[in-house]
Amino acid sequence: MPDPIFTADVKLEPYWWEAAPRPPSTPPELPAHADVAIVGSGYTGLSAALTLARGGRDVVVLEAGELGQGASSRNAGFCGRTFNHGFSTLAGKTGLDNAVRVYRAGEAALDYLIQLIESEQIDCQFTRMGRFTGASFASHYELLARDTEGLRKHLGVEVEMVTKGDQHREVGLDIYHGGQVMLRDGGLHPALFHQGLLDRVVAAGATVAGNTPVTAIARETAGFTVTTPRGRIAARDVIVATNGYTGGLTPWQRRRVIPIGSYMIATEPLPEAQMDRLMPRDRVHSDTRKMVYYYRASPDRRRVLFGGRVSLSETDPRRATPRLHAELTRIFPELAETRVTHGWMGFVAYTFDKLPHLGRRDGIHYALGYCGSGISLASYFGARIGQQLLGRAEGRTGLDGLRFSGRPYYWGRPWFLAPAIRYYRWHDSLSVGG
Repeated sequence: MPDPIFTADVKLEPYWWEAAPRPPSTPPELPAHADVAIVGSGYTGLSAALTLARGGRDVVVLEAGELGQGASSRNAGFCGRTFNHGFSTLAGKTGLDNAVRVYRAGEAALDYLIQLIESEQIDCQFTRMGRFTGASFASHYELLARDTEGLRKHLGVEVEMVTKGDQHREVGLDIYHGGQVMLRDGGLHPALFHQGLLDRVVAAGATVAGNTPVTAIARETAGFTVTTPRGRIAARDVIVATNGYTGGLTPWQRRRVIPIGSYMIATEPLPEAQMDRLMPRDRVHSDTRKMVYYYRASPDRRRVLFGGRVSLSETDPRRATPRLHAELTRIFPELAETRVTHGWMGFVAYTFDKLPHLGRRDGIHYALGYCGSGISLASYFGARIGQQLLGRAEGRTGLDGLRFSGRPYYWGRPWFLAPAIRYYRWHDSLSVGG
């Protein structure tokens, strides 16, 4: 790779795989029968499997590729209760009571994630360091301030505003108009968290099969027949947990989620003093642009991990990484000569109402559409679906029963992304930092 932004040994795979490589998968023998078949081995599928297996159910988890090779081992590791609707915006659109209900579900998801990590003693470098969101426009600072007031008043969230004059205590940049800090948010190593969940699911007795794509799900009188190239499984219940990788297997769900490529890079190691200046409080960071960028220090505070959506069409990291490096340099000019050691991408799933959904359609349970906030929400929703199948009242969530709508002429291929991204780029270019 001749591009000077790359180190000689650059890897086009997640930085996270250095500490947690994808486990080699020799698929086990598939059972002929199972109480529950789960399609997808990410956070949602594994969390559901853990709940069900410990509840006495025979569970099989089926993954098309290597276990956890999707977004669950590719994301930035942000853990919070943030939705794509700000609290005040959601309250204005759907009413205060609904906004409170949705955000309480986010609070419950974060609490569940922390309890899961602690009770299972999953070593995933989790730290509650807080999240700083930079206001890209002066008007965005006022929106964040309204959200802060509402979150404090109606939910008791620990959140504070940081003025432009004080923002150097959070980030070594001048491009923002101040920002917001969610004090209870945190970060973790996503691949280590996934591996910890996987180990506990296997220990609980579930069958987990990688490289075993599901090619058909057929409704039967007593349940379902799940077909794979390695055999068929008669299952009483089926959970679809494919999120950004939802395909033609479940066309109803596919019409309701928008797969969007999210790209990340890891820089070569930086001097300690420079990291301390750029990210003095070790927060996880994002901004309020339409084409949002997010970044953090690596858990060892030696590198900048930087992500965003930089492609009009979903391409491989080889083409997208230079564009992402250019955005890194725009935000952090002093990193212009810093090279990239890792570049990768994964698919997140957005929904048309920008809210996650769980439910049941044609007898098939599903949870998906986390809109880029999947670590806590996926873990929580997976467990709640498992509890619902066990008949437990605690399986209910504040997001049950939301109408899950698609759009006319949308069948799973987001033809509208390119013009939307062009518009968002134009909009973002109007900001001081654009």
